Amino acid sequence: MLLVLDNGSLYTKNLILFLKEKNFKFEKHTPNLFDLTRIRNFNAIILSGRRVNEKKTNEINSKIINYSMKNNTKLLGICYGAEIMALTLGGTIRKTPSLQKGNEIVKIIEENQISNNSLDVYESHNFEISTLPKELKVLGSSENCRYEIIQYQSKPIFGTQFHPEMTKDGCNLIEKFCLL
Repeated sequence: MLLVLDNGSLYTKNLILFLKEKNFKFEKHTPNLFDLTRIRNFNAIILSGRRVNEKKTNEINSKIINYSMKNNTKLLGICYGAEIMALTLGGTIRKTPSLQKGNEIVKIIEENQISNNSLDVYESHNFEISTLPKELKVLGSSENCRYEIIQYQSKPIFGTQFHPEMTKDGCNLIEKFCLL
């Protein structure tokens, strides 16, 4: 079963609709109400984007990321989910000069399990990963963002700076992730 951790993104509703349309079994929880002892009931996790920076949300997301890495649980971090993955491993993020919002083409620079062609994606973020920790590798980049798709070593643990739930190409990426 898939866990969707809803960190408050406006776009989570699109993710939920897509998962329902594809008949993926999932449970949606918010970080502040999720019982971390239940995490072992899930074989895959999606961390959504967020709107508000909250310390407790950051702590719970970091614990889930660490659990995923330790237990080889599939994980996809979307926007904030990718940023908190980088931060959890010692990377850094920075405020972008302006709001990154709109469509972008992501070029795949390393063959991987969730994307194999360039992707038409939707961006909506004020922050981005600025330093990638050594445990993470870059799989895709765009003109405006160096770390569009990242992966933890060679494990099924990924992050996207963009919102895959907002475009057809992005939804294909989510589907490939869910089918791993």
